[in-house]
Amino acid sequence: MRSIEGPPGWLRQPRRRTFVRLLGFGGTLAAPGWAVGGTGRAAPAASSAPSASPADRAAGSGPTIAAGSRWFTTSDGVRLHYLEAGPGTETAASGSSAPPTIALVPGWSMPAWIWQAQIEHFSTQGRVLALDPRGQGRSQIAPEGYTYARRATDIGEWLAAARCVSPVVLVGWSLGVLESLQYLHDVRTTAATTPVRALALVDNSVGVGDPPTSDPTFFTRLRSKRRETVGGFVNAMFKRPVAAAWRDALVEAALRLPLAASIDLLRQPRPREFWRDSLLATSMPVLYAYTPRFAQQGDIVKTRRPATQTQLFAESGHALFVDEAAAFNALLEQFVQRATERPAGNPQR
Repeated sequence: MRSIEGPPGWLRQPRRRTFVRLLGFGGTLAAPGWAVGGTGRAAPAASSAPSASPADRAAGSGPTIAAGSRWFTTSDGVRLHYLEAGPGTETAASGSSAPPTIALVPGWSMPAWIWQAQIEHFSTQGRVLALDPRGQGRSQIAPEGYTYARRATDIGEWLAAARCVSPVVLVGWSLGVLESLQYLHDVRTTAATTPVRALALVDNSVGVGDPPTSDPTFFTRLRSKRRETVGGFVNAMFKRPVAAAWRDALVEAALRLPLAASIDLLRQPRPREFWRDSLLATSMPVLYAYTPRFAQQGDIVKTRRPATQTQLFAESGHALFVDEAAAFNALLEQFVQRATERPAGNPQR
């Protein structure tokens, strides 16, 4: 059984058969005055970040975001990229008191900069990190490792490389929901330590109730008409208008992920109960935000785990944090405030 019951229902036939070609964006994602390197932190430099490589340009440059571009190397030798913004880096490094860190994990094939509205909002309050998972955004296209287990390990190594200290609020969207649950499962079963003190899950199945409907033609279309299919997938993520150039940059970013890897990420074998049990096993505060497709699951989660905060976004597309950015940011801000006021303790026990 596939962990997300085959291609999710929002991977439907494109609502538009054509779309505007990618328009250029000015600037880079790296903040001037920082040099990027292969370590888990950036070092001050006199010059701005280096110009984008061909691989970076192929990913779609995305919007200009006031965030630093950082890199680290995983234990299996893959160079991953993430964005960092806001105050709190110095206090995190010294281990002294720091505001909560928001750590954002995007979904299938998506780049870190899709969290633009959250980076801009939360970086005025504290530290914000947004990961480009392996093969996505500006991260290295690794020859292997497109599994929940490896990418969950990447999350742990990312938080360590970024020198995160508690409290961290881990926010996973779409495929990032499953990878975040895998990460917390691994932490719990290995008795490892984690700076994560709260978890926000955004619009994916969590393994309860009826399996969500899927599109049986998706993989065939992805192989035969990839650009059109990926364009349809991106269009279907939004119910509200977005800038054509911004949307098309997302398409280019998604196309950077190799076809085989993109299929592997959606065809990983996991029983649905794994996600249910992973969620129910954690005692940390959890927010579950979802669209109508997952309304039944939201109701069941609220019944089976009453401490979970649930929120339906009835008028949003899959990328609800883009469609209703202000409402989502307000919800997450309130959740972070409540969740991080709790005593630290061990969230997995």
